Amino acid sequence: MHALQYRQPPVQVLGEQLEVFTEILREEVNLAIWQRRLPAQIDAFVAQLLAQGHALAQTLIVELATAESPADLSGLLAEYRHIPGQEDCLSDIGWLVSAFACLLGARRIGLRLRVLDRPMCPRFHVDRVPVRLITSYAGPGSQWLAEGAMVRQRLGEPAAEPQDPALINSSLAGHVLLAKGEKWSGNEGAGLIHRSPQPHSGKRRLLLTLDWLG
Repeated sequence: MHALQYRQPPVQVLGEQLEVFTEILREEVNLAIWQRRLPAQIDAFVAQLLAQGHALAQTLIVELATAESPADLSGLLAEYRHIPGQEDCLSDIGWLVSAFACLLGARRIGLRLRVLDRPMCPRFHVDRVPVRLITSYAGPGSQWLAEGAMVRQRLGEPAAEPQDPALINSSLAGHVLLAKGEKWSGNEGAGLIHRSPQPHSGKRRLLLTLDWLG
């Protein structure tokens, strides 16, 4: 008789140093958060960008010859080049793309940059992707649950979502999340349970996501 194989419940790892990113490669980890603080010049740029009141929804497929190749972000935030700090923000996005690519050996990355004034995914859910990088440059960060806080079979049911604020974890603007989804090999049934936050009235959010496409 074969011994039963038990999988350790997924765990989340947080840290203030970039090295925390490598934790996502551990089998039992479905979330790694780099709790960084954004430089003042990027904070100032994003504040001015949001003050314009414009809609923003930009999508790029970044193709890399090697994981070390610089990302071509041509056209990204081009209409805001007159605002001081635009180059700093672009450099930061490019650096995150490169770090994401190097960590995963990725050659093809899907990039989305959006201004949001309402939750994009208001219900707790799991992503049908291998792994996603999520960071808010302004506004609230993403909300996520530790394993056991919600029954996975009831995802999508409002009545099943936890009401106790102590069970709902939140990241902050500037924090960078690496979240495993259901398509990470060996992570089936253990994708991170998370949702978009509700921005405060009149406040908007600048959200960047990166997806590993290949």
